[in-house]
Amino acid sequence: MKANFVKISWTLLMAALTVPLAVPMSARTIDPKGDLAGAVRHELVMLPYYSVFDDLQFSVDNGTVTLAGDVTRPILKSDAGNVVKRIAGVTNVVNNIKVLPPSPFDNQIRVATYRSVFGYAGLYRYAMGPNPSIHIIVDNGHVTLKGVVANQGDKNLAYIRANGVRGVFSVTNDLMVEGNS
Repeated sequence: MKANFVKISWTLLMAALTVPLAVPMSARTIDPKGDLAGAVRHELVMLPYYSVFDDLQFSVDNGTVTLAGDVTRPILKSDAGNVVKRIAGVTNVVNNIKVLPPSPFDNQIRVATYRSVFGYAGLYRYAMGPNPSIHIIVDNGHVTLKGVVANQGDKNLAYIRANGVRGVFSVTNDLMVEGNS
């Protein structure tokens, strides 16, 4: 019975975190300020399968957008490249996004880390909203925390909570403190 609960809860969690969103075609242009980086960021965070278990990064240089990061689904890598290509002002897209290998072991660690970090009273606020500010990347049992938190205490607490998850080999804390770029 317990195995079924874990399987069902993982399925429900992934379904809740990956509900497709409609993106109007008019959104695929440079924002009103003419900020190409802002338009790229907007399009990436609006991708339908972008979740707390993915990390997308980019850089813009004279119309060339270089994509990087880690994703759990191959479709997210191709969708990111395709949506960025359609933005006015983008001349070239270099897609260096890494697709994480499918692994039931990593999926268990993702769910357990999510519960440990966001289930703690001081950190639950970072899971709120459509794009949580803490992302949990799991690659072969190694966890990387990415995103932005309000203070050093929250950064340390997230690391401690993730490091206490059973089955985790290591935790890399790449969280940034708001205001400390």
